[in-house]
Amino acid sequence: MTTYIIRRLFQSILVLLGAVAITFIITRATGDPARLMLSDGATAEQLADFRKEFGLDKPVPIQFINYMGQVVRGDLGKSIRHSQPVTKLIMDKLPNTLKLTFASLFISLLLSFPLGIFVALKRNSIWDMLGTSFALVGQAAPSFWTGLMLVLVFSVTLRWLPISGSETPKHLVLPAVTLGFYLTGRLTRLIRSGMLEVLGKEYIRTARAKGLFENVVVWKHALRNAAIPVVTYIGLIFADLLGGAMVIETVFAWPGVGRLVINAVLQRDFPLVQGVVLFSAAIFVFVNLLVDIIYTILDPRISYK
Repeated sequence: MTTYIIRRLFQSILVLLGAVAITFIITRATGDPARLMLSDGATAEQLADFRKEFGLDKPVPIQFINYMGQVVRGDLGKSIRHSQPVTKLIMDKLPNTLKLTFASLFISLLLSFPLGIFVALKRNSIWDMLGTSFALVGQAAPSFWTGLMLVLVFSVTLRWLPISGSETPKHLVLPAVTLGFYLTGRLTRLIRSGMLEVLGKEYIRTARAKGLFENVVVWKHALRNAAIPVVTYIGLIFADLLGGAMVIETVFAWPGVGRLVINAVLQRDFPLVQGVVLFSAAIFVFVNLLVDIIYTILDPRISYK
C-alpha cells in the first residue's frame, strides 16, 4: 500500500503540472486582459505599465516558467481584477462552497440510499417504476431549470425563501435542494443497479438460507459490496463540487468558488483562473487517492501491490 501511495503521489504531480500547463496556454489564447481592464481611452504607456505590473510583457514561455516557480513556493499569484492574492480569494469563497457541497450531498444521500435499495428490492413492481422515473427526471432535468422553477414557486409565488445571497440558512435551501435533486437521480440509479447485481449472487442466497434477517442481508452483506461504484461516484462529485458548482452558484448568486472562477474567466483574470484550476485539480487527485484507500476497507479482497 505504501508503494502504491508513493506511486500515485508521483503521478499526481504530473497531473497537476499538466493541468496548470493546459490552463496557462488556453487563458493566454483568450485575449489581452490589459485592454479589457483599462478603459478604451488608455494610452500605449498605460497598457505597457499594466502588462509589466502583472508580468504579461514577457514571452509566454518565460511567463510559464515564472508562474511555475511561484507555484512551487506556494504562491498562486495576484488577481488582476481584485489586486489580491489568489490564495486569499479562494479561501474567502471556500466556506460558502463547502456549505453548499455538504448540504447538497446530505440531501442526496438521505434520499438516494433508501430509495435505491427499496426499488432494487421491489424490482419490476409499480414502486420500481415510480422510483426509476423519479431518478430519471432528477438526472435529465437541467439543474439551472430546476433552480429557476424552485425560485418561481418558493420565492416568487409563495415568498417563503430568498432568491439569492448567502446571509442566512434560508439562502442555502434552494441551491442545496436544486443540486441535491440532481445528484439524487444519478445516485439512485447507481445504487439500484449495484444492488440488483449483488442480490443475485450466491453468497446472498446462502445468507438468506442460513436464516439471517432480511435487514442484515441487505444492509450488511449486499450494500457493502454494491457500494464500491457508489463510493467512486460520491468521491468524484464531492471533488467536483468543492471546485465550485458553477451553474447553481450563478443561478442563485451564491458567492462560492464556482462563481468566482466564472467571473475570472469573463474578466480574463489569468492568475485567478489558473489558481482555481490548480486548486480543483489538487482536490480531484486527493479525493481519488482517498477513494482507492476506502475500497480496501469496503472489500478486503482488494489489494494494491
